Amino acid sequence: MVESTLVYVVVDAVATLTLNRPGVHNALNRQAYTELEEAVLRARADPEVRCLVITGADPSFCSGDDVRELMVGGQEERRQRAPSARPRPTPAALAVIECEKPVIAAVNGAAVGWGMELALFADIRIASEKARFGELFVKRGLVSDVGGIWRLPQIVGPSRAAELLFTGDLIDAAEALAIGLVSRVVAHRELLPEATALARRIAANPPLAVQFLKEGLRRGSYGDVHELGAWVSRSLGLLFETRDHREGVAAFLEKREPRFEGR
Repeated sequence: MVESTLVYVVVDAVATLTLNRPGVHNALNRQAYTELEEAVLRARADPEVRCLVITGADPSFCSGDDVRELMVGGQEERRQRAPSARPRPTPAALAVIECEKPVIAAVNGAAVGWGMELALFADIRIASEKARFGELFVKRGLVSDVGGIWRLPQIVGPSRAAELLFTGDLIDAAEALAIGLVSRVVAHRELLPEATALARRIAANPPLAVQFLKEGLRRGSYGDVHELGAWVSRSLGLLFETRDHREGVAAFLEKREPRFEGR
C-alpha cells in the first residue's frame, strides 16, 4: 500500500491539510501534487468546512518540487516528469486559487520554490519564527509559477518581488513580516494553534458573506491567472531544455555552486 503524502483533518468547520513527507522537507512529487489537489477539492465540496489551513510536517512547510523525482533522468523522461510538462497553473494551484473558502497558510519552516508558491496562493500567511521563504526557480534556470509572478508583486510590491525573483535569495520570518509577505510571526509551538484559532473566527462568520468578500478581493486585485499560466507554461517549456537548467539541477544535487552559461 502506498503511504499518503498528506494528512487531512476536519475539526470545528476547519479543514487542516498537512503535507507529510518530512524526510524530504515535504517536497512535492506527482503523488503529493495529486493528493494536495484532491484534499483541497474535498474541503471545497464539504458543506461542513468553512475555512482551510495548510501546513507542513516539521521541520519544513514545503521545499517545492522533488528534484530527484521530477527533474532528473534522460531527456525524454525529464520532459515528461518535469514541472514544464504540467499545465500552468497546476491543478493543485488552481484548486487553492479558486477555492471559495478562505485558505490560511501556516508556514512552519522552509517555504521555497513551489512551497513558496503554495503559501502565496493562500489568502492569509502566518509564519513560525523558524519560517524561511525563497523563490528559488532562477537557481534552476526556470521562471516562477504564477504565485511569484502574479501574487508576489501584489503582496510585497513590484520592486521587492523583482528582487526576490531575480536573486532567488532566502528571507527569514522577520523580514517576511517587515515586507508584508506574512501577517504575523509567532513562536513555533504556537503556530498551528494561532492559525486554527484564526480559522475558527473566520468560520464563525456567515459563510456566504465570507465567500463574497473573498470573491470581491479576487476581482479587485487579481488579473487573468489562466492567461498568465499559459505564458508560464510556454516559458518553462523553453527553459527546461536549456543547459543552464540542467546545470542548476546538477549543482543542487551535487551540492556545489552552479556555472551558468546563458544557453
